[in-house]
Amino acid sequence: MLPSKPLLHAVLLALAVLQAFASDTFIAAVYEHSVILPDATTKPVSPDGALALMNKNMDVLERAIKEAAQQGAQIIVTPEDGIYGWLFTRETIYPYLEDIPDPAVNWIPCTDPTRFAPTPVQERLSCMARNNSIYVVANIGDKKPCNSSDPSCPSDGRYQYNTDVVYDPEGKLVARYHKYNLFRRETQFNYPKEPEAVTFETPFGKFGIFTCFDILFHEPAVVLVSELQVDTVLFPTAWMNVLPFLTAVEFHSAWAMGMRVNLLSANTHNIHMAMTGSGLFTPEGPAAYHYDSETKEGHLLIAELSAHPRLSPTYPPAVNWSLYATSIEKFPEEKDTFPGAVRRDIFTFSELKHKTGNYTVCQGDLCCHLVYRMSTKSKDEVYVLGTFDGLHGSLIKYHWQICTLLKCKSTDLTTCGQPVETAQTTFEMFSLSGTFGTNYVFPEVLYSGVQLAPGEFEVLHDGRLKSKNGTSKPLITATLFGRFYEKDLPHPLRT
Repeated sequence: MLPSKPLLHAVLLALAVLQAFASDTFIAAVYEHSVILPDATTKPVSPDGALALMNKNMDVLERAIKEAAQQGAQIIVTPEDGIYGWLFTRETIYPYLEDIPDPAVNWIPCTDPTRFAPTPVQERLSCMARNNSIYVVANIGDKKPCNSSDPSCPSDGRYQYNTDVVYDPEGKLVARYHKYNLFRRETQFNYPKEPEAVTFETPFGKFGIFTCFDILFHEPAVVLVSELQVDTVLFPTAWMNVLPFLTAVEFHSAWAMGMRVNLLSANTHNIHMAMTGSGLFTPEGPAAYHYDSETKEGHLLIAELSAHPRLSPTYPPAVNWSLYATSIEKFPEEKDTFPGAVRRDIFTFSELKHKTGNYTVCQGDLCCHLVYRMSTKSKDEVYVLGTFDGLHGSLIKYHWQICTLLKCKSTDLTTCGQPVETAQTTFEMFSLSGTFGTNYVFPEVLYSGVQLAPGEFEVLHDGRLKSKNGTSKPLITATLFGRFYEKDLPHPLRT
């Protein structure tokens, strides 16, 4: 029996509502991959030898992709260097590279593998997406021939790029991104002549993509979020953790909150190089994250995220990061301050000498204000309020403004700023703010054992980073990490 027209209409309406509701969220995955590395060599391997290694890594990635798809994931991000590793020379990486066409060519490598052959890596990645009906994001190497008519053509006659690719559930190439901000060891690659702002549309939102070190710079990171208004950023990375402010899960979660977008961060896993820390991060905090500095295994993370976070009722309001600090009656600046190094950056520190306090520390144009009460204070632990306003980096310079409540490594004040992973002191409350010259500020709270503190702190619209109900675990650092992009040197002069 056929249903009546009113019943049929109701069914169709219900299906439409369900479909609309489903598109409000999506299920995402990231895979932290323990990369199988090539043997150290000063001479290039054969193309077959390079493909053999890459197939070993793709075997692992394929299992993760299949598992993610079986659990309902609609997109999965895999790490930077996840298919062939790192520490190549320009010559030794060449056998691992393929010529990756512009996505405008409308190509499905899985069903048309000879169109731009040889492209065995692209073919296999395309088939992983097609066979599992999932968007697949991977990082591989692109090569492009050039000649003497191009004044910037390298002497070997080719450009080589650190490249992200995205394949849709049919296996079609829908995005290609060439990394613009190369880390200092990436001498095997060129950067593109112009920064690329790569976006693509899906049934569950507008996506942008960039790679690792790019996250710290205006182009492409700020362009994608502030100008192109993406909903979600895809982020393959090979992130070496650097406490106290640049641990992967710590900074990437803070970046998503500060930029008010989703960030799907997939890190490589290599404990000998301090590479670990992946997550699915949202404007409200981490939906899921993983940090493991002990074991050698990879790890799959899956979570349901808002497809359009700006339309979510829980979307955080915009923050004026200097409003509170510049409007309060000026606290007397601490006279008992001392310099301390966080790596090569010289901070101005002041020791928190009491269980309760109200402190102000300034450096350059930045003054940081802290109000706090400790719940339990270990007599063997020292905390400081620290400020930094200046260029960071040895080879690559970019401008930071940082306010931080920080645990020192020991009671010796000369250790303040050195990496610390454990603590015993808890806080009943803290409120941290600063006179920032930028609105790009990222709030970080890190607990003992390199654990995040989801739901336990808030950022007020006037720029205060506040604990909600004290700290449930001992505190390593609470930080407002500002990026003053306008004071950066122009690319590539900062290298």
